[in-house]
Formats: sequence, C-alpha cells, structure tokens
Amino acid sequence: MFGLIGILVVFVMVFGGYLAAGGKMGIILNALPFEMMIIGGAAIGAFLIANSLATIKHTLLDVPKVFRGPKWKSDDYRDLLCLLFALVRLSRQDPIVLEQHIEEPEQSDLFGQYPKIQKDQEAVELICDTMRSAAMNYNDPMQVEEVLDKRIEAHQETAMHSSHALQTVADGLPALGIVAAVLGVIKTMGSIDQPPAVLGKLIGGALVGTFLGVFLAYGFVGPLAARIKSVVEEDLYFYLLIREVLVANLHDHSAPICVEVGRQNTPSHLRPAFSEMETALKDIRQESA
Repeated sequence: MFGLIGILVVFVMVFGGYLAAGGKMGIILNALPFEMMIIGGAAIGAFLIANSLATIKHTLLDVPKVFRGPKWKSDDYRDLLCLLFALVRLSRQDPIVLEQHIEEPEQSDLFGQYPKIQKDQEAVELICDTMRSAAMNYNDPMQVEEVLDKRIEAHQETAMHSSHALQTVADGLPALGIVAAVLGVIKTMGSIDQPPAVLGKLIGGALVGTFLGVFLAYGFVGPLAARIKSVVEEDLYFYLLIREVLVANLHDHSAPICVEVGRQNTPSHLRPAFSEMETALKDIRQESA
C-alpha cells in the first residue's frame, strides 16, 4: 500500500512541480518512448548480462515484496514460539516421539498446526537439523550457535541477491541517461542548420534522457532495492528467533524460559505480549495433557 502511495507521490511532486513552474509536457512525451527504449532497454540488457538466471528469477519474485511487506507477521512469531515450545518440551519428555516429527516434518501433525511455518523450507530445516544434531549429542551451545549463525548468514546473503542486483541497475541508470542524452545531442548536431525553435525542441528532447536516467535511478529502482533489503532484513529476525530458542534449549533452560528468551529477542513491533504467550502456552499444555 505504501509502495503505491510512494509512486503516486513521486509522480505528482516531480511532474506537478514541473507543470506548476510553467513546463510543458509535450517535449517530454514526444521524446519519452525513444529515451525509454534506449535507457530501459540498456538497463535490462545490463541486468541480464550481470546476473544468473537464478538471480533474475529471484529478483522478479522479490519485487512484489515492495508492496506486500515482510512475510512474517506478529502472529507468525507467536506461532513459531508455540511450535518451538512444543518441540523443546517434547524433546525432554519423549525423544522418540520427537524424532518422528523432525524426521518427517511435512507429515507431522505438530508442524501441521502451523501451515505457514511448515511450508517454509528454511525455517523447518533450521529447526529439524538443529534438534536432530542435539539428539546426536552434538550439543555444545557455542558450536551450535556458530553453525546456526553461518547458516543464517548464508541464507541472508542469498536473499539479498535481488536487492544487490537492483541497486547495481540503479547505480548505472544515470550514466545510461547520459548515453541517451549524448545520442540526442548527436541527433541535434545533425540538424544544426534548423531554426532556434526546432533546435530548442531537439535539445530539450536530448535532455529528457538525462532526466529519465536520474529519475528512474533515484525515484524508482533505488528505492525498490532499498525496500527489498529492509524486508529481507526484517524477515531474517524469524530465523534468528529460532536460533535463540534452540541455543537456550542447549543450555538446559526450561521450555518456558527458552520461549521467553526468544520472545525478548524479537523486535518490539513484532514481539507477542507476555500475557498472549502465557495463554497460548497454557493451551498447548492442556492439549498435550
């Protein structure tokens, strides 16, 4: 929603200010298709040259994040804490039953209570691999935390590919605008024998290239890259929460304390209330009683 509002504000302020200052849209509109072909086509071509097919697909899938926002909401953090509480509690009570859940999470009725989490492969593998390692006596909290940090860092690096790719395009757009402007000047020099009124329109059309390159870079593509980066960074807290709870479990804290450690390390705008978690955990205890 805010992404669409931002686009509207950019258009209204830029072109509204231009018109209010006495500018005429005719020159811009006449030159726009050709300048857009040069600048946009070159930008797309450079994007294809610079990135692998996987990164290109990743970028196309990430663009809607600008308008949808982060994947994980406050309710999802509460559900994650409830799932981790149930798994940690089960690991203390009946490790054999726990093994059934972590070996086949897609068939687990415990994971099935939280379908959004169950569908996220990275979250499920992070939970299951860590708990499986603990069951195999690889339970040094410091070593496990280091492994989890490296894994989450690798996930973040992959998730940031689309943001980096778009930022590279944004950095190149002003230069591509200059390329289009130079071509426009070359075209103008070929008509140097024309009267000033004609030359003025040709020069104005050439300058549209410079304007368009800067406008697209700082008004659209750059902000798109920045927004995707912020969404990826916020979604990363979900996986960091898994790390906090599972490492606390390796320190032999009780299941409620493990959950509270995770809750306290959740960003304030996503953090479930203490009373909300108490009620949710109480319901889990009653269901398993």
